[in-house]
Amino acid sequence: MSKQKLRYIVFFAGVIAVLAVSNWFNFRVDLTADGRYTLSDTSKNIILKAQDQVVVDVFLSGELPDAFNKLQIETRQLLEEYAAENPNIKFAFVNPVPEGANPDQIAQDFNNRGMRPEQVQLRDNGKVSQEFIFPWALVSYRGKTVPVSLLKKTLGASPDELVSRSVQNLEYAFSSGFYKVLNPKNKRIAVLKGNGELQDKYIADFFKTLRERYFIAPFPLDSLSASPDTVMTALNKFDLVVAAKPTIAFSDAQKYALDQFTMQGGKSLFLIDQVAMETDSLYQRDGMALATGRRLNLDDLFFKYGIRINPVLVEDLYAAPLVLASGKASNSQYTQLPWFYYPLVTSKENHPINTNIDNPVAFEYTNQIDLLDTEIQKTVLLQSSVLSKIDGVPAPVSLETITTEPRPENYAAGPQNLAVLLEGAFTSAFKNRILPIEKSVIPFRESAKQKTAMIVIADGDLIKNDLDQNERPLELGFDKFTFKEYGNKEFLLNAVNYLLDDNGLINIRSKSIVLPALDIQKTTNDRATWQALTIGLPLAILLLFALIYTYLRRRKYSR
Repeated sequence: MSKQKLRYIVFFAGVIAVLAVSNWFNFRVDLTADGRYTLSDTSKNIILKAQDQVVVDVFLSGELPDAFNKLQIETRQLLEEYAAENPNIKFAFVNPVPEGANPDQIAQDFNNRGMRPEQVQLRDNGKVSQEFIFPWALVSYRGKTVPVSLLKKTLGASPDELVSRSVQNLEYAFSSGFYKVLNPKNKRIAVLKGNGELQDKYIADFFKTLRERYFIAPFPLDSLSASPDTVMTALNKFDLVVAAKPTIAFSDAQKYALDQFTMQGGKSLFLIDQVAMETDSLYQRDGMALATGRRLNLDDLFFKYGIRINPVLVEDLYAAPLVLASGKASNSQYTQLPWFYYPLVTSKENHPINTNIDNPVAFEYTNQIDLLDTEIQKTVLLQSSVLSKIDGVPAPVSLETITTEPRPENYAAGPQNLAVLLEGAFTSAFKNRILPIEKSVIPFRESAKQKTAMIVIADGDLIKNDLDQNERPLELGFDKFTFKEYGNKEFLLNAVNYLLDDNGLINIRSKSIVLPALDIQKTTNDRATWQALTIGLPLAILLLFALIYTYLRRRKYSR
């Protein structure tokens, strides 16, 4: 056997050996600095529950701008990681607008299903056109389907920043979608009623979203006086209570029921207004209204837990605009001016609840929260800016001030606490007090039987969605007058998920991913250098090789 044939045999044997080993040992290595393709343990545990096929249809397909092409690539690579962990996960990229279809009609169909498309500009040979793209995916399992948003919109963000934020959120978005289809609902949320809370139409969008993952039910706390034992027993079957802007004072019995719910380990989300003030009052009263304190009879409850909501108004120079109309009918002109009673709060990202919230959270006539010295752990989630001012009440509020140039020296109160997380083993506010409900079959607890958590927000309107012209709820955080989107919904969803999350899904949001962006200026300045390296250097090496080859050949045959 010749040496050449032997080489061929050894080569093919090596190839076959490599293929065989690759079938036995399948592994992937993430070489990115931020580990963007390494799934968290939480994500792995979620998808391992898939015993049947999970189908993921991604609609980010077709002709896309460069920024969205990058998002498409990152989505594909992340889904490959999911599929590598569990082969039951199958995904496909689907063109949502097949040839011959009407893009406007498809966009309307997507919008009706709660998947709002994005309209972008495409350039082709100097021509600019407006096209729809669909940054959404559908996750389906055993007849259940949930949408997954691939795009995180951020006010004022460049395309690169938008994509970077969206990529950072991809694992949380998909893992949350997988969790919804793979796990039956088991947590229960009670929406308190009977104390002048917001009407259902103003909280519809938020709880519609929560209903995908949790059981939601209204809870008439005002029926407590008729049958206290029945009501308290029913309340303790819930995992979370939400008080959405109550305006009528709580009785001592109602307060006792909430206190004992906490002592049983229940979680709470309070959105409280200690000042009565509405913008509608300004429009109805010639631009002038009186802000007054609101007594909800919750002060001693919060005081015992470690906070105090002060009946003051917080003004902030960093504020959302108020839209004012001038003129009549068709000649009306609309002007947006900053309304300092509408603080815009940017998160400091000091907790999974407020991490990676891209848009500022919009407050309306918010109050200040003091932290008291108690054993309860307190985490300030949201604060006003350093350019804040505190107004005591009663105080007149006038639209005339909106056109007045603010004096910075008057806005030197510093950051004010607007949302606080309380965690720990709570002590009852009724310890060493006469109980408002005597002879109850439910024994009184002086302290919580386990650690629990509570979030208090000093603004009831934070959860309130706008209505369209047909009185239908709009998405929470969307301002129908300015068409801006704020981070209210994302913050509140994170808050609820944190309070009820028992699998660490919320912690995925802390994962930081940075996509390297191209520096256009540096690229322009270094163009000549890189052209020399990429074109000139290979030519120089080739020329050098040719000279050496020619020299050696002449030397060999000149003898």
